[in-house]
Amino acid sequence: MRACLPWYAVVTFALTYPAWAATPGPLPPEDDKQLARTILKELVEIKTTHESGSTVAALAIQQHLLTAGFPAGDVVFVAPADRPTKGNVVVRYRGKGTGKPVLFLGHLDVVEANPQDWSVDPFKLTEKDGWFYGRGSIDMKDGDAALLEALIRLKREHFVPARDVIAAFTADEEAGGDSNGPAFLLKEHRELVAAGLTVNLDGGGGAFKDGKRVYFEMGTSEKTYVTYTLETTSPGGHGSLPGPDNAIYRLADGLGRLQSYKFPIMLTATTRASFEKFASLDPGPQSADMRAVAQTPPDPAAAERLSQVVRLNAQLRTTCVATLISGGHAENALPQRARATIQCRMMPGDTAEDVQSALTAALNDPKISVTLDAPPIVSPESAPTAQITAKVAGVVHSMWPGVPIVPTMASGFSDDRQTRNAGIASYDLSGVWADVDENRAHGRDERVGVQEFDESVEYTYRLVKAMSKKD
Repeated sequence: MRACLPWYAVVTFALTYPAWAATPGPLPPEDDKQLARTILKELVEIKTTHESGSTVAALAIQQHLLTAGFPAGDVVFVAPADRPTKGNVVVRYRGKGTGKPVLFLGHLDVVEANPQDWSVDPFKLTEKDGWFYGRGSIDMKDGDAALLEALIRLKREHFVPARDVIAAFTADEEAGGDSNGPAFLLKEHRELVAAGLTVNLDGGGGAFKDGKRVYFEMGTSEKTYVTYTLETTSPGGHGSLPGPDNAIYRLADGLGRLQSYKFPIMLTATTRASFEKFASLDPGPQSADMRAVAQTPPDPAAAERLSQVVRLNAQLRTTCVATLISGGHAENALPQRARATIQCRMMPGDTAEDVQSALTAALNDPKISVTLDAPPIVSPESAPTAQITAKVAGVVHSMWPGVPIVPTMASGFSDDRQTRNAGIASYDLSGVWADVDENRAHGRDERVGVQEFDESVEYTYRLVKAMSKKD
């Protein structure tokens, strides 16, 4: 998921709240640090784009787990019969059975990378100037490597969790998505991943600003992706005889009205908590407005001022935008048809039906039809409860004392949409720290800091132990 910048990236340039020096957090033992780096290198150098698939990587992980001593019956490789390259591997680390299992998620696939665009080979792990470069180094083979190493380390230490720990290394989260791993597992092999809680390492994590640690994100919700097609028709005819009925002009007029439309303010438990937290951390000019929108009901004037910031606007409401347009069939003919694609990101709790009704009303033209392209995968919020927040804080502050923890809603989406839709509360809890002004996931020269990766290995080990405890 990490292609989307965190929503708070825009407001941090003016933050004046205290920052914590970027001193190194605790590191894993040397042997574990080197093992994690070896695994990261192995995974980055297995090409797992949509075209290549994830099976080779899944089988490599399976072998690591078997070598570490996990019983063969607890390390299961599965792939759809019609998509054998889209393999998944699920391991169950058996505990005392004192509660429902906790499921850790990590996707193996990466977006394509054009070697001509990179300064290094995207499918080789390159260490340079304190960074690991390579496709998937931050999205999210770093998390896969840290999770796998944590399981191996815990097994070697003869750790027995209070409840079972399940780790699923899955296919097809990125572009393509015709064989999404969690969706396949939940539908066809539910017994392998049935859990009371999901921890997704594909989101969340720490935020650097100007070389300082400023906060740690706990992802508790995300918007839902939904697309509509607008269409209108007109009689057409010879281009030399234009008349008042023109499909392109009609659609353009409707899109202009849609551009001016703003969906109603819709706050959730997560976004209220986010605004309240950032208001307390940042004494800047937006803090009063953040507190005001976090009230019930939110202050409309404050919401309007915050809406002028694109990323804050996305936290306040459902958004829809025209992304594709087509019309006409020949340069010397009047258009007979015009279409536009409208891509929306719904707030948790909003519905496709309500969004479609709002679009129809905003277009204000019965001759422009609005059609839902496909039913959205609903992604309800996993509220930042006191219990889960306390567990996260215990781990985070054991690594980086005093750093504020902020619940956030992603404007993009991840495999959380699968587990949340299946009724499993899901939280994004990556252990990697990254600069809020850098966004190389899915882009050229993707990279993760060497120090930050090493810290994430220790963090993930501690996180698995903490989340496996009895509630």
